Amino acid sequence: MDDVTIALALHVAFVVLWIGGVAFVTTVLLPAVRRLEAPHERMQMFDRIERRFAWQARISTAIVGLTGFYMLYRLDMWDRFRHAAYWWIDAMVAVWLVFTLMLFIVEPLHLHRRLFGQSEPELAFRRVEWLHRMLLLISLVTVLGAVMGSHGLLLFE
Repeated sequence: MDDVTIALALHVAFVVLWIGGVAFVTTVLLPAVRRLEAPHERMQMFDRIERRFAWQARISTAIVGLTGFYMLYRLDMWDRFRHAAYWWIDAMVAVWLVFTLMLFIVEPLHLHRRLFGQSEPELAFRRVEWLHRMLLLISLVTVLGAVMGSHGLLLFE
């Protein structure tokens, strides 16, 4: 079981990096950019800073996915997806999938061009703020559910 312990430790460490980064961007970076930059410069400033976080987020979500699916396989926990009591496992996969699609496909291929090509940069910035708030909220609910559920506090038995 040493391999599962290592996978779990890596999983938790990279979830902390990933969701911590989302929390930082949502609660610190975006409000600072809103206060410090003129409306027409906000998206440019956010883009310059966010690009530095993009690879950290991509690497983190990749490691979280690999370790998470490894633990599901190694512990043969696939049947948990059929039980409502383990909703938090479904939520973890769903949150991971949303972020992975956003980071690797939607943002680089479509969203970046759409947001940064808008004639109304203030509207684009508000959308970025709203999206980050929603992603942080669902991430925190999922983390709370996963910790409680994995320690026996199953809400839907």
